[in-house]
Amino acid sequence: MIKKIKIGEKEIILVGTAHISKESINLVEKTIDEEQPDIIGIELDKERLAQLLSGKKWQETNIIEVVKTGKTYLFLLNLLLSNIQKQLGNQVGVTPGAEMLAAIKKAQETKKPIYLLDRDVRVTLKRTFSEMRFLEKLKLGGSLIGGFMGFGERVDAKKIEELKQQDLINHLMKELGREFPSMKKVLVDERDLYIAEMIKHSPGKKIVAIVGAGHLEGIEKHIMSKKNYDINKLNSIPKQKNYLKYVSLIVPILFFAILIYGFFTQGIETSINILFYWIIATGILSGIGALIARAHPFTILTSIVVAPLTTLHPALAAGWFAAIVETKYHPPLVKDFEELSTVESISGFYKNRITHILLVAALVNIGATIGVLIALPLIISLFA
Repeated sequence: MIKKIKIGEKEIILVGTAHISKESINLVEKTIDEEQPDIIGIELDKERLAQLLSGKKWQETNIIEVVKTGKTYLFLLNLLLSNIQKQLGNQVGVTPGAEMLAAIKKAQETKKPIYLLDRDVRVTLKRTFSEMRFLEKLKLGGSLIGGFMGFGERVDAKKIEELKQQDLINHLMKELGREFPSMKKVLVDERDLYIAEMIKHSPGKKIVAIVGAGHLEGIEKHIMSKKNYDINKLNSIPKQKNYLKYVSLIVPILFFAILIYGFFTQGIETSINILFYWIIATGILSGIGALIARAHPFTILTSIVVAPLTTLHPALAAGWFAAIVETKYHPPLVKDFEELSTVESISGFYKNRITHILLVAALVNIGATIGVLIALPLIISLFA
């Protein structure tokens, strides 16, 4: 799909593409040849451009740092999204982002400058997770895992071309808005505005802008509005109250308060029972998490031992220790980093040592959290 817009002396040609479509590649090449623009804009940021050109997306990942900084779930989600797109690309025989590479190649051939239109992907992801509600995150996770495991409609080349039709795109955007309103706001609406502003303020009198078909209508609307917007606001990360941080502080305070109260009101036996319930619930559930992740026996043992302590320390997590031990017994190899982009099944997540370590950290932490939720009611029941 192509949209042509004239603003003063500036001519804008919007080319709406599907990121895994052979027809989109042909459309990009044909449009650039026919229009001979001063500049070629592509819906990428610096990081995604470098990744697309080099293909070395994961090689520099520090897995322990990912675990320590609490980015385990974000990393796994990013990997899921990338590999789902890769699977779709394999079904239609096109590498994801091939139309962007075609635009870059044409720019090199015609000696035209490339202009990056999109916001930093890290900012987009952070704003998305900051805006999304807990239930939206759960629903999204379920949808992604279901798609990753092969459930849902198979997408072929014909379906991809159908998805580029304007009325169907509008329908899908409305569906996304209903299912994940916060997600659509950041991933679609904000980026429509950001890309439109970048196009309006691009150098040269004529620009061919290669954008996803799903953004075409929104970008056109913002360009036609002729209003200027400060995109610096869209580059900021909104400060959000971290309720988990407060919970991590409240839990140890509540536990020790109950422990002390039990000791002075009901004696040493109640205090021992409180400690017993806490150790059993948090330790066993963490161990089960490690077991589900198919961790090494020593990792499972470590999870059981450290969970009762880390759940009472707001700055520590059982998953950190489990990941470190698992790394010792199953250290990642160079091939694991190289094969990250080829992980295409749940079994693949277990086999690849990188994703396996992250699964261990994630499932142990989840187990410890469930253990806390079970232990607290059991402890309170002692006073009934």
